[in-house]
Amino acid sequence: MKQPIYRRKGWQITFGGIVVLLIAAAVFFFVFLNQSADKKAKRVAESFTTNLKEGKYKQLAQDVTTDSLKEVGFTKKRLQEKYQVVYGGVGVQDITVKNLKVKPGANSRIYDLSYELSMRTSLGKLKTQTYKTTISKAKDEDEWKINWKPALIFPGMVADDKVRLETDEARRGDIVDRTGKKLATMGNFYEVGVVPKLLASGDEKAKRIAAISKEIKVPGSEIEEALEQKWVKKDSFVPLKTVFDGVTSDLTGIAYSQKVLRTYPLNQASAHLLGYVGEVSAEDIEKNPQLKVGDVIGKTGLERYYDKDLRGESGGTIKIVNDRTKHETTLQKVARKDGKAIKLTIDADLQQKTYAGLAKETGAATVINPQNGELLALVSTPSYDANQMAAGIRTEDYKRYNEDKRMPFLARYAARYAPGSTFKTITAAIGLDLGVTKPDKVRDISGLKWQKDASWGKYSVTRVHEKAHVNMVDALVYSDNIYFAQEGLEIGAERFEKELKKFNFGEKYADLPIEMKAAQISNEGLKSEILLADTAYGQGQLLMSPIEQAALYSAIANGGKTVYPKLTVSQKAKAPQQAVKKKSADTVKEALIKTVSDPNGTAHALAVSGKNLAAKTGTAELKQKQGEDGDENGFVYAFNADQPDVLLVGMVEDVKGRGGSSLVIDHLKAVIADF
Repeated sequence: MKQPIYRRKGWQITFGGIVVLLIAAAVFFFVFLNQSADKKAKRVAESFTTNLKEGKYKQLAQDVTTDSLKEVGFTKKRLQEKYQVVYGGVGVQDITVKNLKVKPGANSRIYDLSYELSMRTSLGKLKTQTYKTTISKAKDEDEWKINWKPALIFPGMVADDKVRLETDEARRGDIVDRTGKKLATMGNFYEVGVVPKLLASGDEKAKRIAAISKEIKVPGSEIEEALEQKWVKKDSFVPLKTVFDGVTSDLTGIAYSQKVLRTYPLNQASAHLLGYVGEVSAEDIEKNPQLKVGDVIGKTGLERYYDKDLRGESGGTIKIVNDRTKHETTLQKVARKDGKAIKLTIDADLQQKTYAGLAKETGAATVINPQNGELLALVSTPSYDANQMAAGIRTEDYKRYNEDKRMPFLARYAARYAPGSTFKTITAAIGLDLGVTKPDKVRDISGLKWQKDASWGKYSVTRVHEKAHVNMVDALVYSDNIYFAQEGLEIGAERFEKELKKFNFGEKYADLPIEMKAAQISNEGLKSEILLADTAYGQGQLLMSPIEQAALYSAIANGGKTVYPKLTVSQKAKAPQQAVKKKSADTVKEALIKTVSDPNGTAHALAVSGKNLAAKTGTAELKQKQGEDGDENGFVYAFNADQPDVLLVGMVEDVKGRGGSSLVIDHLKAVIADF
């Protein structure tokens, strides 16, 4: 049979051609719809996993089918809450989606979805989890959504499962002294508080609170405020204060709870050095997202510097549990790693004794082994109660510390001061090495004031003891400013600065776990003769911390070699640097011995029978302008000339009118006498 032919203005279509066209259109339409469905299914899969990754659980709930939620007894709100409780409870973060796959399923209304999630929990990185579900299209709707089930939270979960985190807290490592004596450790203490139902009511309650307030030294208003907290019930233990001195009170209403806290056996004596620990703040967590609320970290001092090593890594177990079936599945298990111990070169007994000597003053002391640089004691006064800080200091007590003009939080052994006359030993050693200074060289000096010439205007260098003919030994024994000003001018600024660098002057001591600015010789260089002269006897714009002074002065006790300060036993020791010739250092040392032994010597108060001590005192005047009077800081440095393995640099602020540098000797004489 012939097919009909349709003709129209030069072209014709057969019936068979129409069929072919219709089939092609149907195929095209089918492919188009499938491609559109593919895109929509993939889009919802990406939306779901992106919201999951970003913790947007409310938006995530919009990507799931209502039927799948009904099937497991959930609502969108409950789904949102379930994710928040489970993921929040185990500290889920850093979710990464991998291998996201969307494939056509058993029929045109189903797609198979699979993906992997890697994440971190409170216990660290969790093994990559594999998830599978389907994507379906609701009847008479154009939207494709995820068929949700509890196993999409963690594989294997069912509707009434719970996720529990059992933590095994790491023990914070100890900080110990050179002999292993504990300077910072974990200890058992008691928290004192009240139980509301034991306080009775009315007038009787007021009486009991007043008695407890007096007993534990906490204002009654604070006790009342603590009792009004929302979580407090009649039989709750309401903590008020940590007790360090034992449990002694039996007042009605009072109660105690044992707790483990960081403790510092030397307390105030080592507070600046060790610092203290405390609970993390929001700022801490922002800086380190691996921290969580309630974690305890080092806040200041060595506790902060070595926090990562000291803190260790807590362990624990995350389990999927079902209270109904008693079934448990371990999702993650991590063994705890206790913190490492940090061993210092510090001698605990010497630290305590040095602190006791300065405790009533505003000052500092550094004790060093001048042979190898080991720091044996670092003391700053006034201090603060480190145990109280670690336990949680009351706002009023912290405010009192913070507003104290003596700045009890300042670590003065690392703060910079003009060193005063103790620095003359370095000028003498440099002068001897250069041949400018000679033991028998005499300078004729008249009166107590001197200036080079009229170009100095009204400014003069002054001295305390009048002596017409002065050699180097005399100048150190009597601490003659004029002699060293003249020696400094003869050495010259360029040579003086160059030689000073051989003592590691200005070294940043990057290996030392202490924040400290490098020593400075001047603000902008020794640009004037007056500044050079003042610097030569330890004034001018010269600034050094007691640690830096101790390191430089070690050369006088160590045959001309200056050491690098070292605080931890594990710190790699650097070989001492030859700053001046041994002969030059020994010549200065002999003069310092005489400074102690000579009845007229400025350090004669340190003379101890049977001890061959070498020492130098110093007084640094604090003035806004040259020629003005100011407050004074007193210094002393001393060592045993026969057995120079301990060297002390001590200072006290504001000694003017209180005895000057002799006041420092009075406070530290008992320490130095043991050298």
